[in-house]
Amino acid sequence: MKVRVKWVEDVSFLAQSESGHAVLMDGPPEGGGRNLGPRPMEMLLMGMTGCSTYDVIHILKKGRADVRDCVVEVDAERAPTDPKVFTKIHLHFIVTGKALKPEAVERAIKLSAEKYCSASIMLGQVVPITHDFEVREAD
Repeated sequence: MKVRVKWVEDVSFLAQSESGHAVLMDGPPEGGGRNLGPRPMEMLLMGMTGCSTYDVIHILKKGRADVRDCVVEVDAERAPTDPKVFTKIHLHFIVTGKALKPEAVERAIKLSAEKYCSASIMLGQVVPITHDFEVREAD
């Protein structure tokens, strides 16, 4: 896997993926940026969460669950001084569907966290990552 990151100006960077997609990353005004895009550490957290959400949806659909929506709210804490690494990450899954079994949702989250999500498994080597969930019935 390859990516390319090009400095644009100030603290703005254009990141391009091997698959042909691009995203602008930028810093806050107090750091010399113009707040035009997510911060690199936000991108790391979003990427990990996207990886895990992908797995959970895939596992539920493979099990023929009637899943209609999945939102993951992430709360991460960072060290107060440099390097400002993540010190803990918590993912709260809100999964909506028809007659979803909480056991199936819990199993999908566990499989993602322990077996499939490369990003969270890698980050989990250096920062505690916790999960919880709620199941909502679709209209």
